[in-house]
Amino acid sequence: MMPTRRRFLGAAAVTTFASLAGARGLTKAAAGDPAPDSARPIRIAIVTTVWTYQSHAQHMGDRFLIGYPRHGRWHRPPIQVVSLYVDQKPEGDLSAQRAADHGFTVYPSIADALRCGGSKLAVDGVVIIAEHGEYPINEKGQILYPRFEFFQEAVKVFEQDGRAVPVFNDKHLSYSWQKAQQMVEDSRRLDFPFLAGSSLPVTWRLPAVEVPWGAELEEALMVGVGGSDPMDYHALEAMQCMVERRKGGETGIRSVQLLQGDAVWKAGEDGLWSRRLLEAAFARSDSMQGLSELDSRPQELANNGELPKLVKDPAAYLIERNDGLRTTLLMLNGAVQDYTFAARMKNGELLSTQFFLPPTPNVTYSACLVAQIERMLVTGKAPYPVQRTQTACSILDRCLDSKVSGNICLETPELNITYLAPKESLFGG
Repeated sequence: MMPTRRRFLGAAAVTTFASLAGARGLTKAAAGDPAPDSARPIRIAIVTTVWTYQSHAQHMGDRFLIGYPRHGRWHRPPIQVVSLYVDQKPEGDLSAQRAADHGFTVYPSIADALRCGGSKLAVDGVVIIAEHGEYPINEKGQILYPRFEFFQEAVKVFEQDGRAVPVFNDKHLSYSWQKAQQMVEDSRRLDFPFLAGSSLPVTWRLPAVEVPWGAELEEALMVGVGGSDPMDYHALEAMQCMVERRKGGETGIRSVQLLQGDAVWKAGEDGLWSRRLLEAAFARSDSMQGLSELDSRPQELANNGELPKLVKDPAAYLIERNDGLRTTLLMLNGAVQDYTFAARMKNGELLSTQFFLPPTPNVTYSACLVAQIERMLVTGKAPYPVQRTQTACSILDRCLDSKVSGNICLETPELNITYLAPKESLFGG
């Protein structure tokens, strides 16, 4: 049960999806194609690596099948899962059970799933979820999930059948910045809505604050926990959804560097990241750790008094933007157990918040993400740019290059990814 002192002040406007169903514009239809029937459900194919308990496929797939909590009600999306491709079926596989219970078919290939066993594209949208399963790991520690390959199989169907539909891709576009770039280019070339990313940008925030659209930022810092590369990606994307709202929008990445160990603390002493911002971020944490259970409310974390004793393997991701904005991700396992953010405005004002992640088994923050997927499927338009995800996963890939190259600073002209964030704030369900 969540602590009663937490107040959810989500600022996202309520969207009545049913009222949009008649204007969903789901496909780039070829000449002569019939208009979609607004009275029928939106038909989707799910393409996933595994569907097991607590997998991303279960978190998202089940919400399409049975609904999810939204704004104090149980919401049932106007969406029908009609087909599934699952790459691996380990012990505990739920795909056959879900198909039997909900009346869809598990197909042997991605093309068959998109065509529902026929000869032409037969769905209104594709949801790609490739986060769990047994896959190779490269020298940078990246699990080589086949997100790019799954996406390319969908693109191949679109090209062969002369029609494209909206696509959602869970989390990273790819472990490779080059493959991520290719995915975005393919979506532009075939002109279909493309949404990607994780739940952190759209979950609740404590407090419910946003970087004002068009604000001038001096510096930003994110604190995250967990392993690489699944959890540092989450933290990078959460930071990206905040700093992209600055004046001029995202201008691209000038350089990256990943520091480890004592070099992280030295960088703070040298002013490469702000200890004042770390203090502000820690002040939003509900999980600050101490040297003992009794001493669980330390006051010197941001001044490095106890921090090096608590964090055995710190990492600092130093990211400089083309407009000069300095941004830092600190991965501080042992000090906290949540994700917090702080930024300093040009006028000196500090802004800070926690990205709230409700616990298992329900992990209701995933419902916030499904609401945005549904929004795209209903309206035919991605609610925020896919370049947010492209930027985050590309930063991570190049930071890991820095790590395996001796923690050197890398110039990144190839990450000249520019875009404007929408004015509408979409966090909080």
